Amino acid sequence: MIPFVDLEAQYHEIKPEILKTIEEVLDSRKFLMGDYERKFSKEFCEVHGSKLGVGCSNGTSAITVALRSLKIGIGDEVITPTNSFFATPEAIIEVGATPIFVDCEPNGYGIDTQAMEAAINDKTKAIIPVHLYGNPSDMIAIKSIADKYNLKIIEDCAQAHLASMNQKAVGTFGEFGTFSFYPGKNLGAYGDAGEVITQDEDLLRTATMHINHGRVKKYKHDFCAGNFRMDGIQAGILSVKTKYIVEWTDKRIKAAFLYDELLKTKGFKTIDVIDGAKCVYHLYPIEVSNRDKVMDNLREEGIGYGIHYPIPLHIQPALSYLGYKKGDFPITEKAAERMISLPIFPEISEEQIEQVCDVFLKSAKA
Repeated sequence: MIPFVDLEAQYHEIKPEILKTIEEVLDSRKFLMGDYERKFSKEFCEVHGSKLGVGCSNGTSAITVALRSLKIGIGDEVITPTNSFFATPEAIIEVGATPIFVDCEPNGYGIDTQAMEAAINDKTKAIIPVHLYGNPSDMIAIKSIADKYNLKIIEDCAQAHLASMNQKAVGTFGEFGTFSFYPGKNLGAYGDAGEVITQDEDLLRTATMHINHGRVKKYKHDFCAGNFRMDGIQAGILSVKTKYIVEWTDKRIKAAFLYDELLKTKGFKTIDVIDGAKCVYHLYPIEVSNRDKVMDNLREEGIGYGIHYPIPLHIQPALSYLGYKKGDFPITEKAAERMISLPIFPEISEEQIEQVCDVFLKSAKA
């Protein structure tokens, strides 16, 4: 058996530290925000490469908080790729704005910057590029276009902890970067948690208030906001795991390179990384023309796999009111029908990768 993600192996590796930290939080009774959140946010920003950050309840609320902090709402439009998880447009809709979808580019699956620029109009207020699979979008081009049209940038980094472009951390090119610490992420909590990063102290202050009821101090609130606070236990757990994230990321990259060596040479299409970018391989997706057969074969051999985003956002039933239809974004739609993600996690061995590839190649067709 080779699991798709092996959270058990990771837990046993750091179990004594995790249990000690949980006990400390329980003894301190600092269960929300406070010391543990501040400690973790400082540590995460240092290792990721950001000036400032604040913890929140999850990755979806991180995007919501960023949008509200930039005063984006009713009547505004926000451009984002259609190949992403539902949370990205969900947050846009939550604040009253309208998501405007564009296609991805065919090699790295990041937002198509030409299509993005073509979608800009007088209602456009922001761009949310998604660093899907841990692979950075072309932030140099995106930043240039955003500056040209005076648009805000919120980078969805939910899968891209420690990823970078030209040695500059993702999430630091625009006004905000947002992260998820869902348990299966490269840096995962033992429940829900998220982070908002920024390089601007005023934006950090505003975001922090939006996370905690618009509060300035106890019982004084400057505006109506919400409750998106990070739990102290999750912050403590994330502090422990942050010590290992560089090592774990290096192992993911090494694993992905071995997959590339074994599969790209056989003509299969995997994610390309643009020059100057550091991909951190939250997932290792590969395109095949006979996905059902490959899934059956992997399952029979006890090998885990994932199918990510088989229904693109523009044809999700909940978003039908936006007026998109099948055929609008052909690159995303083609990838959605062909992609399968192979097991990748820091603890995966070379022998396991070779076994996965042997089984995969018995049935897979490019």
